[in-house]
Amino acid sequence: MKALVARLDSFGDVLLAGPAIRAVAARADHVTVLCGRLGAPAARMLPGVDDILVWDAPWVGFTPPPVGRGEVELLVDTIDADAALILTSFHQSPLPAALLLRLAGVGHIAADSVDYPGSLLDVRHQRAPHAHEAEAALDLAEAAGFPRVDDGRLRVLPPPHTIRLTGPEPYVVLHPGASVPARAWSRERCAEAVRELTAAGQRVVVTGGPGERELTAYVAGEHGLDLGGHTDAEELAGVLAGARAVVTGNTGPAHLAVAVGTPVVSLFAPVVPAERWRPYGVPYLLLGDQDAPCADSRARQCPVPGHPCLESVTGQDVVAAVEKVMVAE
Repeated sequence: MKALVARLDSFGDVLLAGPAIRAVAARADHVTVLCGRLGAPAARMLPGVDDILVWDAPWVGFTPPPVGRGEVELLVDTIDADAALILTSFHQSPLPAALLLRLAGVGHIAADSVDYPGSLLDVRHQRAPHAHEAEAALDLAEAAGFPRVDDGRLRVLPPPHTIRLTGPEPYVVLHPGASVPARAWSRERCAEAVRELTAAGQRVVVTGGPGERELTAYVAGEHGLDLGGHTDAEELAGVLAGARAVVTGNTGPAHLAVAVGTPVVSLFAPVVPAERWRPYGVPYLLLGDQDAPCADSRARQCPVPGHPCLESVTGQDVVAAVEKVMVAE
């Protein structure tokens, strides 16, 4: 059986699909992951994946591409699968993807859907109302005939050793960036946390992507090691695997830290529910006011002046949280 798992969102979303993909891989002869450009680096690190099909869907993401008939026809002609699992977040519809998969000739399609699917779905599953995204994906896989085969934790393939980048252990990672401003701790607070962690005896490594070099340089200052723009996805996994704890927001690197087994201090803005997106399967602590007025708003820009849900968190709060998650490891 050739199986396809679709997760068309970002890097962290694809990592959260990993346990469900392993469940599918245990029953299928070949597993293709259909994902967007941002999710592809994560898909390449997941156990159980035989092939990756990269396509940016026009109904997904913060800057979706325009609808192109040629691109759609090429995708439909490329897909080769007998069965498919469409993984979506709790607020997304799987039906556009299901239509394309049906046009591609996929015979058995399963998804969570609150909307009437007509002939687009063979398994129309209802997700548990408060399920974590990783658990929801596993539940759907089981309903589609792919029961879980392990503990269901996030995993990636063994990352490379990165001591040449980080220097010797031990160290703590602080990742200040986020995909949208509403989920980001201010750079001033991040820099304060680096100073406070250093004063508490921790060596701090600051990570970030190529477009975040100015941010990571500011945050690292004179006290932290700045690795902004110096790691690809696999190297970042190696850096996170070597850390005693990772301090970050609700980001892809938070889920990558979980996938390599590192405790997380999560600066979690409540614009999306923590019960669905918190670090899953490792020791963690949530910092931030989860009852702030922005809760469940899915806002990209903080709607409350001063961003109080996260700015109320101090560097000392982070130091205390890091010490707690390291003890719990």
